[in-house]
Amino acid sequence: MRSLVLSALVCASTGVPAAQTASTGPGAGYPVRPIRIIVPGSAGSANDFTARAIAQRFTEAWGQQIVIDNRTGAGGIIAHDLAAKAPPDGYTLIFSTSAGLVINPLLYKVPYDSFRDFAPISLGSINPQMLFSHPGVPAAGVQELVALARAKPGQLNCASAGTGTPNHLGCELLKSTAKIDFVHVPYKGATQGITDVVAGQAQFMFNSIPAVLPLAKSGKIRALGVGGVKRSVAAPDVPTIAETLPGFECVNWYAMLAPAKTPPATIAKLNAEMVKMIADPPFAQRLIDLGSEPQSSSPAELRAYMRKETERWDRVIKAAGLKIER
Repeated sequence: MRSLVLSALVCASTGVPAAQTASTGPGAGYPVRPIRIIVPGSAGSANDFTARAIAQRFTEAWGQQIVIDNRTGAGGIIAHDLAAKAPPDGYTLIFSTSAGLVINPLLYKVPYDSFRDFAPISLGSINPQMLFSHPGVPAAGVQELVALARAKPGQLNCASAGTGTPNHLGCELLKSTAKIDFVHVPYKGATQGITDVVAGQAQFMFNSIPAVLPLAKSGKIRALGVGGVKRSVAAPDVPTIAETLPGFECVNWYAMLAPAKTPPATIAKLNAEMVKMIADPPFAQRLIDLGSEPQSSSPAELRAYMRKETERWDRVIKAAGLKIER
């Protein structure tokens, strides 16, 4: 994975492509009017925050207004359908999620094809999931939690934001990787699940770092491990789950895409500007402060990563026997 993307903290002098100007090079003349970025999430979410930070940089580079269009509902399916059917002129983009591009098409009958209907632009960030527990659970880390689950098969509860959500799949990945048995408890959103772990009604849960790191720092929950391939800069003392279970990876990620058949020169200009901003240390630090790992990629690398992620989560979903048609 890391071979596909650029480290966000590499200086621009290391060969990061410069953004194209409005008058020369690929995408000359673009943009000449406001750009809409569809965000499959509510205002204030990690996805929304990152999209708005990117939008600000686009405006600074090109002098055009960038409109954030938050579209919630159906786990992001509505937003992706809207973006897929938009005119392929570069003036409607989607700041998509791993759930929308990979997980939803594996679980549901969706009205779009992630590979046929979208033109990849660049990754934006990787957001590792954190495995955390109620402080009263007698497990100081992943190894102890696995041992506890083996000693009490089917007696521990793993909360999630709902069946088929990324944190539910984190539960299933842990179950299959560690070969343990516990009960998945779906809630109607991550907040309810987190609340019940804090209260001790559920024993543990996966969730993106930004929402739970303050609770870990205050002692209301215990951080057991992070799902990235390396330790999070935001929580460097928390080991990766892979340090106990080699190969384990559970992350959310965000990426910018356009409708299929958007002109290649426009895609190239958007990509160059995203690579430039993500390589800028102050911009990267804004995302790091949220617990994100800023990452960029070429369009081809993003497409390859989408295929790799689709294959990986397809194995997890099949092993868990999940298939939810809407």
